[in-house]
Order: sequence, then C-alpha cells, then structure tokens
Amino acid sequence: MHLREVTAGNRDAVRALRVRRDQRRFVASVSESLEDAAEQPQARPWYRAVYQGEEPVGFVMLMWRPPDGPFRERHFLWRFLIDRRYQRRGIGRQALTRVADLVRADGATELLTSYEPGDGEPLPFYRALGFEATGQIWDGEIVLRLALPAR
Repeated sequence: MHLREVTAGNRDAVRALRVRRDQRRFVASVSESLEDAAEQPQARPWYRAVYQGEEPVGFVMLMWRPPDGPFRERHFLWRFLIDRRYQRRGIGRQALTRVADLVRADGATELLTSYEPGDGEPLPFYRALGFEATGQIWDGEIVLRLALPAR
C-alpha cells in the first residue's frame, strides 16, 4: 500500500472509487471531496489516492494545519474511503497508519477526525485504530482523536 498524488493521469480512476451502499451516508464521494477541497482552500486540503500496487483502491483527505477555524493548526482527517472491492483487507488500517506517520513527522501529537453517528457508523473501525472521543461535536459529527506519541 502506498499513497500517490491525484493527477490528471489518475483522477478518473480515483473518482470511480465507491464505498458500499450502506456506507454512502457516512462518507462523501471522491468527486465531492475534490470539489470541497477546491472550494475551501483555507482548510489547506491535502489529499492522496491510496494504491495497492498499481491499482487505486482508496482516497484520503486532510485539513493540513489550517490557519483558522475549529481545527486551527491541527491535522484533521476530513475524508477517507476504501473502495468496496478492497475493504476488509487491512488496506484502510495501513493507509491511516501511513497518514498518522506523515502527520507525526510534521510535528503533530494528534490526528483528529469526526463521524456521523448511526447504524453502520465507522466508529468501530476508528476505535480499533486507537481513536478516542474528544467530547466535541462539530457540524453534527462526533470528533475523535488519535494520540501520536513521539517515536
């Protein structure tokens, strides 16, 4: 598993990635995510395609230490998805571990994310990776924190 920039050469293949039908209410599509990134440059969006070999299998997007807003100067996992055909293979865990390493290398001690509660919510996945609730609600979503101790 590795991360690659989204370019003109792979953009269509990355946009074609889809989650399962029951997951759609919890995660925006890649196309919507790229539109949000373009419309909100102040969030300092950082995004990559998740690859398994030469095949795009997922997408990750962060707010990379935005200068203002609720996550000012913090790293926030804004969007994350693994294509339905590649789920339950450990790729999501590998991808978020890699992202956490990049965030830690940028000097951060935590990685934040949020989720919408409901039947089929991604909380069990995030908890298995070590994320814990912060007690904060943002835009109707529960905020989680992953501590990133120095290595």
